[in-house]
Parts: sequence; structure tokens; C-alpha cells
Amino acid sequence: MEPATAIATAAATAAATAAPQDLVSTATTAGSRAIDALITYGPRAVGVLLALLAAWFLAGWMRRIVQRGLEAARLEPTLARFVAHAARYALLTLAVLSCLGAFGIETTSFAAVIGASGLAIALAFQGSLGNLAAGVMLLVFRPFRVGDTVIVAGKAGKVMEIELFSTLVDAPDNRRYFIPNGAIFGATIENVTHHPERRVDIEVGSDAPTEEARAAFTKAVATIPDVLPAPAPEILLSGLATWTIRVWCRRERFDAVHEATLRAAREALVQLAKRAA
Repeated sequence: MEPATAIATAAATAAATAAPQDLVSTATTAGSRAIDALITYGPRAVGVLLALLAAWFLAGWMRRIVQRGLEAARLEPTLARFVAHAARYALLTLAVLSCLGAFGIETTSFAAVIGASGLAIALAFQGSLGNLAAGVMLLVFRPFRVGDTVIVAGKAGKVMEIELFSTLVDAPDNRRYFIPNGAIFGATIENVTHHPERRVDIEVGSDAPTEEARAAFTKAVATIPDVLPAPAPEILLSGLATWTIRVWCRRERFDAVHEATLRAAREALVQLAKRAA
């Protein structure tokens, strides 16, 4: 056998013999490291899982307590649910960050990432966040409630629901408006049904003598049903040939009293015309 061939054969034999030994050594080292990691981090992992489980139940319990407390304080149910859920997720976030710290992970970097992400989200959804802030203000200051008749953002109707981002208003002809809260809170809000009483104003034109016209309209007002005795009805001369009839009624009877006042004023005009003829 030539020397070169003998050397190559010896080298191959040595490599074949060493390969199993290296594999055994590598496997032994990996197993040792896995055992060390399990010993080191196993109890921590179990503790973290138990802590997260406890935080989950504690957050749910806190959400229910906060919501009940806010509802007992007569806060709007929608806002009470929002605050309660926000408190729950805040507690869960703190629990996760605390558990990361148990493994030696720096939570300050996560705080920076969360802050940067929050800023980016705020810039991307600034319109929606504006509606959210307006919704919270509407629920806190309560310029109107569900069931009130309002005029908001140029739309008139009955408030059906106040959500965090929009308010649902049903028009008298049964159309539904979804109005962003930002458009409502940033403009004039007219609550038609805020007070229990409302005033009905009717303008009437008559060329009849002043006292004769006043007497005719006063007699007509006395026939109108559902008119409140106080404040007392008024018959005012508001122009050279214009009269204003003012009566008060309960808000739920406004339309009926308005129509009855028009009818009574019309009958008075007919009587005045007959006398003039």
C-alpha cells in the first residue's frame, strides 16, 4: 500500500471512530443544558403561569366590582362598562409586564414600544379618538338621555342609544341617523324634552278692533284642552295686526295642544269675520 493511501485510510478510520463520540458528547451537553434551564426557569415558569391565572381572575373580579360601583353611582351604563373593561385590561397588562421581569427581560423597552405604538395609533385614529372623547363627555355631562327628543348636528329625532363613538337618533318618519359624537359635542345641542312643560306660541293676524280681538282669542283659549293653568295663557298684540297666543302644556301633549290652539284661533277668526260682516 502506498504511503498516501495508508494515510487517507487511517484518517477516515479515525474520523469514523470520533463521529459517534462527538455526537454523544453534544447530546450530553445539550441534555445537561436543558436540565439546568429546567431547574433554573422551571419554578419561575410555573410561578408565572399561576400569577397570570390569578391576575386573569382578579381582573375579572375587579371589572365586575368597578362596573357595579359606577352603576350604583348612577353613571351611564355604557361609560361604566368602558371604564370597567379599561381597568381590567390595565391590570392584565401590568401582570404580563411583571411576569416578563421574572425572566430577566427588561420591561422598560416594552414600555417604550407600547408608548410609541400608542402614539402611532392615536395619530392614525385621531378622528375616531375624538369621537370617543366626545362620547365620554356626553355620557359624563348628560346633555340628553336615551328617549329624549333632540336636535343635534342638524338632525331632529328621538335618542335611541348613546354609544362611545356615535349616537343613534330616530327621525319622526322612522329614519335612523348614526351621528358621530364629535359632531354632536362640538356644536349646539337642543334638547326639546328636557323640561316637563313646554310653551305653545301661535301667531294670528286680525284687523278686528283690539279689545274685541283680545276677548275673542281669550274665549278661544279657554276651550283648549290640556292647557296648564300656570303659567297663565297670554294674548299679546305683537304687531300692528298680529296677535301672539301663548299657552303652556305638558311636553308629551305639545303636538295635541299646538293643533288645538290653531283650531281655536281659526274659530275665533271666523267669529270675528262674522261680526265684521
